[in-house]
Formats: sequence, structure tokens, C-alpha cells
Amino acid sequence: MKTNSIKSPARRQFIQQSAATTGAFVLGMYLPLTSDAATSPASPTVVNAWVQITPDNQITLICARSEMGQDVYTSMPALLAEELNVPLSMVKVQIAGVAPVYINALLGGQITGGSSSVREAFDKLRIAGAGTRSVLVQAAANRWSVPASECKAMNGKVSHAIGKSATYGELASEAAKLPLPEKPALKSPANFMVIGKESMRRLDTPAKVAGTAVFGIDVKIPRMAIASLAQCPVIGGTPRSVDSSDALKVSGVIKVVQISDGVAVLAKDFYAARKGRDALKITWNEGAGASISNAGMRKQLESGLTKPGAVIQAKGDAKSALANGKQLSAQYFMPYLAHSTMEPVNCSAVVADGKCRIIGPIQFQQGAQAVAAVATGLKPEDVTVETTFLGGGFGRKLELDFIRQAAEIAKASGMPVKMLWTKEDDITHDFYRPMSVHQMDAALSADGKISALKTKMVSQSVTARAFPAFVKDGNDPFMVEGSANLTYEIPNLEVRNVIEDSGIRVGYWRSVSNTLNAFAVESFMDEAAKAAGKDPVAFRLSALSKEPRAAAVLKLAAQKSGYQAGSKRFGVAQMECYGTYSACIVELDPYAASTLVKKITFVSDCGITIHPDQARAQLTGGILYGLGAALYDEITIEQGRVQQSNFNNYPSIRMNQAPVVEVHLVASQEKPGGLGEVGVPLVAPALVNAIAAATGKRIRELPIKV
Repeated sequence: MKTNSIKSPARRQFIQQSAATTGAFVLGMYLPLTSDAATSPASPTVVNAWVQITPDNQITLICARSEMGQDVYTSMPALLAEELNVPLSMVKVQIAGVAPVYINALLGGQITGGSSSVREAFDKLRIAGAGTRSVLVQAAANRWSVPASECKAMNGKVSHAIGKSATYGELASEAAKLPLPEKPALKSPANFMVIGKESMRRLDTPAKVAGTAVFGIDVKIPRMAIASLAQCPVIGGTPRSVDSSDALKVSGVIKVVQISDGVAVLAKDFYAARKGRDALKITWNEGAGASISNAGMRKQLESGLTKPGAVIQAKGDAKSALANGKQLSAQYFMPYLAHSTMEPVNCSAVVADGKCRIIGPIQFQQGAQAVAAVATGLKPEDVTVETTFLGGGFGRKLELDFIRQAAEIAKASGMPVKMLWTKEDDITHDFYRPMSVHQMDAALSADGKISALKTKMVSQSVTARAFPAFVKDGNDPFMVEGSANLTYEIPNLEVRNVIEDSGIRVGYWRSVSNTLNAFAVESFMDEAAKAAGKDPVAFRLSALSKEPRAAAVLKLAAQKSGYQAGSKRFGVAQMECYGTYSACIVELDPYAASTLVKKITFVSDCGITIHPDQARAQLTGGILYGLGAALYDEITIEQGRVQQSNFNNYPSIRMNQAPVVEVHLVASQEKPGGLGEVGVPLVAPALVNAIAAATGKRIRELPIKV
């Protein structure tokens, strides 16, 4: 897999050198690294390289985001193909290496996450495509001595009425010498030929069906050893003493090496490596984590409710307004969760001749390069990072522990290695979704509306661990998702967060804090509706007069689901998440012996939809992921040890447990919103609201454990 390392020459110099060296057209253009840079003349600019067109008319998109099933391998090329006026099938994809140009402007790093890939690239890649088309047309016009306005670029070639034509590849070297337009004209959505078409098919499907797609677990390197890593049962523990004599007797075992947080057995295959690992005799220094337990952590979080925390939103005078009207109060709890990707953590590494090569399923390329450099004692520029397909990410492969481990093993052994975790390793050594406690207080006015609302979430901060510079005055910007963006019109509002570090390592989990806050907010809205004597849908709509997109998806969800006011089998929830407005209605089976989900109706307004079929698939996947977590899953810790280990005690929802899922997309001309995580947060509150309607029992903590 080719890795690009792009520096920052002058714009014209970059284009000319690229064309001269490769005979290809490579698009270079100045774009700011962040939205702030656009308004600051002093901000540094960098060269962006997104498009390569070779003389044989091959168009390649250098894709800056990792493909983990969410469709960047198709949706990103679609943005380019649209403005190049070529069918999607003409665009090939190459996943980018590490370079500042590939920083995600919405997240501040070369990161795939936050349902941000299309949102961040929608203008950027269309501008890249339109700019490329413009200079190709101009190159043809110059060659034929005709006005550019008389030339047409379509289906990979530029033509003129006089009968002249040339492929994009034939024009590439001439186009590379021309100045790119600063603001090329973009197509109107009314003229889209690729974007939004139901006929679009995923570009990576053939390779995945044929088994030729390379995931991290598939990587092969000459003379590569397979490494199985023994880690302390208490996360954070380190080896104190190691007896590897029995492990070295196992047939196929090559070597045993100790790294900072474990002991690796290297062998010719995984079976031998795992057998050798099981034969190790290790005494562990368990560290402070050995005293951690769920009960203690929950008690600590609940005590955090007495702390003021950081004010996230404040409007009116919530404290005074709560004293007037009908008062309502509730507390909600969310457990630790594992990411549980289908492909366990793995990474391949080669350290030789003053260089390091990292290959694997990676969501954070810059971080991977940096941590491998530290682990090997090399400079970052001597570390290359090659990103494979990811067999699921959900935020787990944003972490850098497995990359560091692979680099340390490769350095210590002097061999190319592929480190493979087991599913048990994955569950017991994750960066878990934080446990959280939510206090909700409200007052209802005489007309049955919420006149005041106070919310407080207490939780660990993932950002304080992973990106501490982003946490200011106790405010973690990723903890406020789902609470700072409430769609409801409430005249007196106070939203607070309290960061409470309870010792276990936590990470970003699919939809991050949206899933925590949505459970509390949407469960509480249902309780408020009941206290007001109002239908849950009507109650919400009465507070959405200033949010027409939110109101529209809720109305459509009620219509499509067959929702009936007063029925005891429906539950509802709605929110804005990553720029997408969604509503979810869960219908229970009234004839089931126990509470059973019959159907989930989900409606989203995600703005302009690039790939409708995949949009529905992403939402469906998120819905089922969220449903499984709500029904079954939690991570429990005793004496620092995670009690769950595999699908037997940390299950994913099975096919026979899956309800009918019906997803509807609202036609919209708004800018694209996120989709990869949007289906997750609303399922749990809609489900507990349905259970409350059916049974009168209000569930305020997860999992439900049916």
C-alpha cells in the first residue's frame, strides 16, 4: 500500500514537480487546516493533494479518512466524481498516509470519527473536483485554440464541437501547469448526476466479497512473526517477573519479548503464539487499578452531583423558575460499555534500518505516527503509517495502545510482527464508554409545558485523558453532545457537567456523549409528558416550534410507524445529532409473553444525502448496535478486573432478536449531517418509554436485562 508524505512547497512548484515526476496531474490547492484559519491572514497554509490523474486516464482520490464500514470509500469519491463529471466507477481510492493536509478540520487531527467525514469533505472535495475540471477544460482550450466556454468535460474526456476530444489523462500534464481557480463554480444539487442517486453501489463491495480486501488482520509481510501479547488482568498493570521457559518449548514459538505493559510470544502462527502465551508464568505489578470496582465508581459519580461543575448552557433563571409550577425530578444511570468490534485489535509493525512501518486498522493516523516514533526512538518523519480496512471501529481504533505495543514488540524482537489480540483481550482491555449519572429537574407551567429545566451529568472525561488541551475550566466539549444542542424551546434552562475521574480508562464510543445525554433527556421528556397529562409526541411538538426540521422528522416518524396517541405499545424519542435531525419510535409486540420489540421506525433529516442506500444501512446498523447495548450490555469491574470477556457475557444482538427496522430519509437541501453514529442514541430512551407506556414501569438505568 502506497503511503503519501506531502510537504509544503509553493503551490505552482508542487503541481509542476508532481507532473514532471510522475506524468500525472496532481491537484494542489491551499485550504485552511481549521475553520479559524480561514479568517486569519497570518494562519499558515498548506498544500492539499486529493486528486491524481495519470496519462492512462486513471482518476484516483487520495482519501483522508479510514474506511470502517461507514462508506467513505464510496461517498468521498462520489463528491469528486460529481464535479469531475465522471461516473463513480472511474474513480479509484487510495487511503492517505500521514500529512498535515489531511487533518480533519472538524476534529483538529487526522481522525476518522464524530460522523464528520462527509460533513468535513462535502465542500472540500467538490471544490477539488470542480477546480480540476476547470483546468482540464482550459488545457484543452489552449491546445485547440478555442474558448474554454466552448469545451465540455464529461465522462473522462474534454470535447469541442469542431470534433476535437482528449481524455483527462491526455490533458493531465498540461492542466498541471495551469493556475487553479480560487473559487471554482460548483454544481447546483438540481444537476447532480452521482450524489444522492439510489443506483449508487459501494466501490469496496467487490473486494470484500472476493476476499481480496485487506483488513488489519489480513496483513502479510515477508518473514513476519505472529505475536500474542499477555497483559495484566488489571488494566495499567505491568510485568514484575517473567518465566518464559515453558513458552519457548512450544512448537512454533520463535521468541519471547517483554514490553512496557506486557509480554509477547512470537511464533510462526497464531495458534502457537497463543499456546506459548498461555504457558508463560508472569508475576504482575497490578498498580492502583486493583482497588477499582463498579460500586465504588458509581458512588463517586453520585457524590459528584453535589459539585457545581461547568455551566454548559444557561438561559433565563432556572433556579427561580423551578420553584414555580409543578415540580418533577429524576436521576438516570448509564454503565460502562465496550466497543466490541468484530475485528479485534491488531497491528503490524516493522522496525529496521532507522525506519518504522506501521500497518493496521487505524482511526487516528497522526497519533499512530507519533506514538510509534516514541516507542521506537525514531523521528516521526521516519515512521510511515498505512491504514487498512477496519473491521469496525466505533472509536476503539482511535486509541494508540495497540500501535505502541506492536512497535515495541517489533523493536524488541528485531522482526516484522503482526500482533493479534483475542476477543477476550479486546473486551477486558478496552477504553470503555464512561459510566454516567444524570440529575434532571423541571417545572411544568399551568399550560402543561416545561417552564424550567436543570440538568447535570457527572462522568469521566475521555477528552481530559486523550486531548487534555481541549478541556477548559471543567468543560469537555465532547461531554456536552446531546445536552448543549437541545432542540426544545425551554425559557429557563441550565445545563451543567461535572468531570469526575474514577480511575478506569475511558474512550470515545459510537456517538460519544449523545448516547448518554439522550437517554436522560428523552426519558425525562416522556416523564414530563406523563406528569403534564399530554401525549408524548404532542408534548414534544409543542416545544419544537422553533426547530422545524426536528418537528418534521417527529411528525413523519409518527405517521410512518402508525403511532396512536394513547396506545400502550409505542415509545418515542428525538434529537439533533452531528447536524442530523432524527426521531425514533419503538413499537412493542402486545402479544409477546415478555417485553419484545416488534418494530423500530427511524426518520432522519441528514441534509443532502450522498449515498441513500448506505445512509439507511448506517442508521440501521446504529439502531441495532444501540438496541443491543440497551437490552444486554454493561462492563462490570471487580478488584480492577473486567468481568466480561466475550460474546457469551457481552453479547451483540442476534438476527433472531432483531426487530423490523424501517428507516426513512427526509429529502433536504441542507448541508450534509453525520450518519455513522446517529442511529445509536435514540433507541434506548424510545425503548424505555415504550416499556413505561406498556407496563407503567419507568426504567432509569441501563441495561434493561430482559
